[in-house]
Amino acid sequence: MSLRTQQSYLAAVQGLAKYYHQRPDTLSEEQVQAYVRRLIAQRHLAPSSVRVAVMGLRFFYTQTLQRPCSSLSLPKRAQTLPAVLSREEVTRLLASTTTLRERALLMTTYGGGLRVSEVVRLPCFSYQADPRSFP
Repeated sequence: MSLRTQQSYLAAVQGLAKYYHQRPDTLSEEQVQAYVRRLIAQRHLAPSSVRVAVMGLRFFYTQTLQRPCSSLSLPKRAQTLPAVLSREEVTRLLASTTTLRERALLMTTYGGGLRVSEVVRLPCFSYQADPRSFP
């Protein structure tokens, strides 16, 4: 595991111990579940933060203590939708271009829903491409 993962897992176990003022190996599975519910309900942690804490607690109980910890479920990841530009915003964006090449790249990117990593691999975007070969 990476150092950052180790630190995160350790922080999760420390948080559990501090909350109950007990050694974590003396806690019941129900207490651990209640602690995770508290992270969600009272501390309002993001699902990704709760997932890290749960994974840290699972690791501690299953690997370190060799105890089953099957009842700790991971919260679902937050679903985010991409922002969609209005027609006016797209028109203004395309009008802001200074060359035909820029306009074509923006139209291709937006129209195809391309990611940045996909756009930079387009032959016409490459710095090695001859600019005269692109209309």
